[in-house]
Amino acid sequence: MASPGAKALEDRVAVWDTAVRCLHWLLVATVAIAWLSSLALLGWHEPAGYAAAAIVAARVAWGFTGSRHARFASFVRGPAAVAAYGRRVLARRERRYLGHNPLGGWMVLALLACVGALGVTGWLYTATDLFWGEAWLERVHAALAWLLLALIALHVAGVVFTSLRQRENLVRAMVTGAKQAPGADDAA
Repeated sequence: MASPGAKALEDRVAVWDTAVRCLHWLLVATVAIAWLSSLALLGWHEPAGYAAAAIVAARVAWGFTGSRHARFASFVRGPAAVAAYGRRVLARRERRYLGHNPLGGWMVLALLACVGALGVTGWLYTATDLFWGEAWLERVHAALAWLLLALIALHVAGVVFTSLRQRENLVRAMVTGAKQAPGADDAA
């Protein structure tokens, strides 16, 4: 007879592939280094920013060519579907998604776009003759950095909310790649 822990492992399915998980945690690390190095260790800021931009480029490419749940087509939904999902969340009747839910899909896009824009503005501000040292571009870069912090806070709040609501550790799923197998009412 299988133990309860073994049964729980049997009921798990692979969702996040190795590339998604590695790119996610590498992006977390490089964004954290870029942010912290803006306060101290200034020599680390630009390399961390370039690394983050490269990770975004790799994730975008993987979003078109990767495994099922890595592909944008599997989790980016239109505004009407996102609004309907938001209403179901407020009514406490949302379905569980094996991959990203509709709100989470848009958060992925927002985070990738913001980090990408930070990489571009940082590069323009520091590495091009045309925009080098432009004060307005520095302000845009700083505003994007604060926007990214707000998006990260919303992302973490969404992960905690969804983990509690659906009784599933989404952080662990992003480490192991596995989630609880879908039930009858879940969106696969």
